[in-house]
Amino acid sequence: MTLLPSNITIEVPTGTLISEVIQQSGLEFIQPCGGQGRCGRCAVIIEKNGVRRRSTIRLSAEDLDAGYALACQTVIEGPTTITIPEQERIERRLVTAKTARKVELPFEYDPAALQSVQAFQVSLPPPSLQDNLDDLSRLEKALADHGYTPLDIPLATLRRLGTTLRTAEWSPWVVIETQAPTSGPARLIDLSSDPIRPIGLAVDIGTTTVTAFLVDLTTGQVMNSAAEYNSQIARGEDVISRIIYAEKTDLNELGELVRQTIDTLLERLKRRTGVPPEGIHKVTVSGNTTMIHLFLGLPPSSIRLTPYIPTVNFPQSYLAAELNLGVHPQASVLCLPGVASYVGADISAGVLACGLTDVDELTLFIDIGTNGEMVLGTRDWMVACACSAGPAFEGAGVVDGMRATAGAIEEVWIHSETFEPTIRVIGNVSPRGICGSGLISILAELFVTGVVDKAGNVKLDLDTPRVRRGEHGPEYVVVWADETETGRDIVLTKVDVDNLMRAKAAIYAGFSVLAANVGVDLADVQQVLIGGAFGQYINVENAIKIGLLPDLPWDRFHFLGNTSVLGSYMALLSRQACEQMRDIAQGMTYIELSADNTFFEAFTAALFLPHTEINRFPSVAMVWERHRQD
Repeated sequence: MTLLPSNITIEVPTGTLISEVIQQSGLEFIQPCGGQGRCGRCAVIIEKNGVRRRSTIRLSAEDLDAGYALACQTVIEGPTTITIPEQERIERRLVTAKTARKVELPFEYDPAALQSVQAFQVSLPPPSLQDNLDDLSRLEKALADHGYTPLDIPLATLRRLGTTLRTAEWSPWVVIETQAPTSGPARLIDLSSDPIRPIGLAVDIGTTTVTAFLVDLTTGQVMNSAAEYNSQIARGEDVISRIIYAEKTDLNELGELVRQTIDTLLERLKRRTGVPPEGIHKVTVSGNTTMIHLFLGLPPSSIRLTPYIPTVNFPQSYLAAELNLGVHPQASVLCLPGVASYVGADISAGVLACGLTDVDELTLFIDIGTNGEMVLGTRDWMVACACSAGPAFEGAGVVDGMRATAGAIEEVWIHSETFEPTIRVIGNVSPRGICGSGLISILAELFVTGVVDKAGNVKLDLDTPRVRRGEHGPEYVVVWADETETGRDIVLTKVDVDNLMRAKAAIYAGFSVLAANVGVDLADVQQVLIGGAFGQYINVENAIKIGLLPDLPWDRFHFLGNTSVLGSYMALLSRQACEQMRDIAQGMTYIELSADNTFFEAFTAALFLPHTEINRFPSVAMVWERHRQD
């Protein structure tokens, strides 16, 4: 078969999936749903027949007539030519990828008291005929004088010990990592004749984005930061898709993809700071439970199956060489502790970073992506849960949804009389689709202007051509075809609205169940702390209008950015912070919503705009009533 436009010819056995062929050829190719045939975004064009379509879901009759097929659902049965459309590239602003924002020290930093990794120069008496102590014993004796005994020295370091000591004229620089009390001997990470500065790396492996802080462990200061989209996105946009992909194909591939992403960040940080990756002596990693499992090469299958038990919540520290991570091979890599299958280290890290352990006020901490993770509590108690919001707010499962790339509509305003929209597009280019923040904005505007009712039904009797019955049922036309890059109308359909309402209902139900379980009202929450990328681009007012966030005064909402990487940074600096994070994970009460009968009731009640009980959203009720009267 031949792949266009690359003009690659490859021979494969009959019955091979087109997606597998493309991957074998080394071409860039995305599978947002992990090859389940749900998203329709791995469509290719069959130029010559010789294939069999197992499924045509997400393809219209016009698509099929044009030769489209889903690569993950179509097998090769003979000679064929396949054209791969241009793959969607992510161009959303990644602030840390373009600027080195100043990151303040999270606490007073004393490396001697807090830091496990130290670098210093040590002087050894040179050997002589009268002093014939071997090189290793000589080094061990000198380090024992500094309090480092016993000492663990890796074989790779031992092999170059003699040469290094003599090159350094018996005054080498060493990098030592001390373990927690009673946890074992100190470990020699590095030995050099040149001065060494101890460097650390704090990483957050997000489902969508991987972020890294390069840190000077002597001062504790962040030298630079970088972020890049997680290469695993090409194999699934949400954790469930990636788990299924790992089960169906190659678990190691997903681990390798995230390591490639980290390598990209390491090279970027090297260009900015001059610090080579092999000069990094310590790494801390946060992320949700699935991301940590994939990074460590642990099978994640049990995470999605009843009773939802991961392989590990409290990983040990491993060597970079064991993980094939491109830093110093003897650097320790600590994956931070999680709580449960769907409340991972990103939440433990976030709770520490946001200061929830220090507050007396009732606080709701949330991190919302394809999975909605939330913690309710104070310094004295915390309850946590997670709900599957699905990828709708990230543009998947929506007819004209897309990721936040150039051409994505990110905000919309609709005139209450003419129902005409005003849009803002990422990159100031012609629109191609709608991203998550745009979907929230459109749904909120459609509701308060009366284009859709509380049940999400599109009102087809309005005096505007923008509402009509389309291929997928009732819909609202956001942009006419002659104004788009694709030459097709960009619409929001009733099916899209239903998907968005299910997503927001799951998240709101999660809040409600947490509050109900501890006997408090959401109105009593004094602050809502929002971590992650979710809060960076959405409008709080719109999120409240659709019932995604609780109706509280706006000044109670605080957007904290990436709290997961901040927690990873704190753990990198301090052994005490690591211990505190472990205490957080162990002390948090986890509520499994799938086993809680009240969740389904709360979810059903939230399947309206903004909610079945409109009195829960008084500010929205006023706006809605005013538009109805107008």
